[in-house]
Formats: sequence, structure tokens, C-alpha cells
Amino acid sequence: MIMENLIEVKNLKVYFESRKKQSGAKKADSRVRAVDDVSLSIKKGETLAIVGESGSGKTTLGKAIIDVIPATEGKIIYAGQDISSFSGSEMQKKRQKLQMIFQDPYESLDPRQNAYQALKEPLAIHFKHMEKDEVDKRIHQYLEAVGLHPALSMSQRYPHHMSGGQRQRLSIAATMILEPEFVVADEPVSMLDVSIRAEILELILDLKGDKNLTYMFITHDLSLAWMIADRIAVFYLGKMMEIGPAADIVHGALHPYSRALASVIPTIDSRGRDKERYILSGETPSGNNVPEGCRFHSRCWLYNQKGCPGICTEKEPELKSYTDKHQSACHFAEEMD
Repeated sequence: MIMENLIEVKNLKVYFESRKKQSGAKKADSRVRAVDDVSLSIKKGETLAIVGESGSGKTTLGKAIIDVIPATEGKIIYAGQDISSFSGSEMQKKRQKLQMIFQDPYESLDPRQNAYQALKEPLAIHFKHMEKDEVDKRIHQYLEAVGLHPALSMSQRYPHHMSGGQRQRLSIAATMILEPEFVVADEPVSMLDVSIRAEILELILDLKGDKNLTYMFITHDLSLAWMIADRIAVFYLGKMMEIGPAADIVHGALHPYSRALASVIPTIDSRGRDKERYILSGETPSGNNVPEGCRFHSRCWLYNQKGCPGICTEKEPELKSYTDKHQSACHFAEEMD
């Protein structure tokens, strides 16, 4: 059975005006190209992981798709509708179906509201005619569903009276109580203690199965993406470098950046041999000073290995298909063994 696309992103650009404008700089250099001409699709019911270092545009992409921040150019199509052309009131009606789990629960929770009030607010906005007893029932149902029990007593707690894990569970409940179809999970476990990360991940995955959700899971951790995602898209400096099935990205990357990220995933080799590591040189350039040609060449081990070929500094590589499910944006992708 072929799954249909729930989300389609076409030539999406999100540019921000830089606060620092250098004298004599070109007009284009005053803008940070946070997301730079990205196209991708997410099938109904799948988990697509977006992986990359800080500053790669992962979170900006997620927020632009659900209209938390405006896109500069491009189209965002949800369930066949171009929502990027919607007015504010039209988008408000769709907001119920497009939700986000934030990295920091304090970003989505009002410290002045207890758990009951935090969950009641989105219901009051999107389900204005819901009766009070039905509101109470749904709030208690979702508190229990995310592991905040007993629901009656937990509903009266404020965020500052909760542990980090409990706050994130409440944040997840506030997202799920609207029964969305598409959820952007923005590094939802990165700020939690290691001891409870697995519990929250398990909760997120259980809810996906129970509610038939579609996820965009944002993370800097390729090994985590490999465990939970159907497909992985690797981002660098606002651009998608590679996309494909999770196992193919980890074990058969066709881009030197993806290969470098995969090379540091811990593995147990029964033959006692060390896995080859690919070291990235330097630091990620600024989004308002993107290198010419391939934007990754200034840190690329393969570029150096090949003697710094001119094509890497002169021509930006296109995202090309190498199998029906695997694409890479590297001039030398076919030479990656």
C-alpha cells in the first residue's frame, strides 16, 4: 500500500535580517539564510527525522511548516491544500491539526497556569462549544495518557511544582489534546536527564501509534534519529544535504557530511576493529556568509581528500536521486563507497 503525502514543502526559504550589517556588504549578505530553497515531503503516518548541527535550520524549518514563523518564499502543502497562502483566520482553523512539541516546556507552558488551565486553554480556542464535563473528561484523559497521574491531583499542579520530565509530559499533553494529524517534535528530550529520556521517547512513539500521527522529529543526534525514524533528512547551513531511509543514511551515506555524522555513532565490532572516523575541520560558517559552490566544502574531508577540486567551490550541487528513495547533494556522491 502506497502512503499519500500529508506534508509537501516546495522551494521553501526562510530568511532573517541580520542584526550585524558590515559596511560595504552586499544586500544579500545582510540576510541570514536559515532555510534556503528546501523541498521535501512527509508521508501520512511516517516519522521523518531532521538531523544537523546547531544553526542548520532544523527548528526554523519545523516552525515555518506549521506557520509559527512566516516563510519568505515557497509553498507548504498540507493534505493537498496550499496553507502557505492562507490568511490568519484560515490558518487558525488548521492550527488544531498542526502542532509542535517544544524543546523547552517553559516555551509552551505559562508558569501562571496549572496543568488544568494549560490544557483547557487550547480546547477553549478550538472547541468553543465543548461542554464543561466533556472538557474535564478530556483533560483528565490526556493527563493519564502522558503518565501524569492521578490526573485529578496533577491537574492542580503548576509547572514549577513539577520535575523536568513531568513538565515535558504536560507539554506533550497540551499538544496532543487537540488531536492533531502532524506534529513537529523539536528535540523533545535534549533538555531532560538521561534517566528519563527513554521514557519520554517511548511516550511520544506510543502516542504516534495510538493516534495515527505523522511526525517531523528534529534532533542533532543521528543515532537517535536512526532508532525512531522511517527516513532521515540531513541538513547543513539551511540546505538539505541528503535524505533517505534511516538505515541507508547511517550505513550507506552518499554525502560526506552524513558520513561524518554516522562515523561517530558508537558500535560494537565483533572483530575488535575501530570504525573509520571522518573529521570535520573548522566551524560552521554563518548563515549570512554562506560559502560559494558547495556550502559544505570548507569543512569537507572528501574535498580535501580529492585535492580541493574547483567544482566544489564554483557550483552548488543539486539534490539528485541515486535510488528511488535516496537523494544526495554532492558532486562526488557516486564515488562514496
